[in-house]
Amino acid sequence: MTTRSIMAALVAISACSSFAASETYVIDPAHTYPSIEFSHMGISVWRGKFDKTNGTIVIDRAAKTGSVDIHVDPASINFGLADMDDKARSEDFFNVAKYPTATYKGTLKFDGDVPKSIVGEITLLGVTKPLTLTINSTKCIPHPMTGKELCGADAQGEVNWSQFGMKWSKFGEGEAGRLVLHIQVEGSKQE
Repeated sequence: MTTRSIMAALVAISACSSFAASETYVIDPAHTYPSIEFSHMGISVWRGKFDKTNGTIVIDRAAKTGSVDIHVDPASINFGLADMDDKARSEDFFNVAKYPTATYKGTLKFDGDVPKSIVGEITLLGVTKPLTLTINSTKCIPHPMTGKELCGADAQGEVNWSQFGMKWSKFGEGEAGRLVLHIQVEGSKQE
C-alpha cells in the first residue's frame, strides 16, 4: 500500500510539472526600445532611445514567476541630435569604447495572474546596482503573421547617474541626477 501511494504521488507530481512549464520569449529587436530621460539643467527633459537590444524573457504562469535578461548596446543611443549622440557615447557618459554593453536582469513578480514588477539589477559602466521596474502594461496575442504567441510590455524605473561613476555625474544628486529608464519590449514565444 505504501509503495502504491508513493508511486501515485510521483505520477501526480510529474503530471503537474508538465503543466507548469516555463515559456521563453525572444526579444524582437525591431520592436524593443529601451529609452532614457533626464533633466537638462532643470529647464527641459532630454529623451533618447537605444536602437540595438536583445535578450529573453522567461515566464512560468503556473508558478507566477519568470525572468528577464536584456542586453543593450549603449553605442546605439539616439537622441535625434548627432552631437548629443556623440557626447553620450563618449567617456563623459556611457564610455562605449570601454563598456560596450549595458544589461538588465531580474525576476518577474506577479499580482494575481499578471506580472506587475521586475526586481533586478542594472549594469552600466561596469557597475551593477539594484533596480526595480514597475510594469505599466502587458499583453499577449497570436502574431497576425506567424501565429506564434507575441507578448509586449511597458516598464519603467529610476536610478541616479552618480551611482555608476559617470563622469558627467556632476549632474548631481536628487532631481538633477535622476535618470528614468523605460523599456518597451516585444517578444515571440519560442517552441
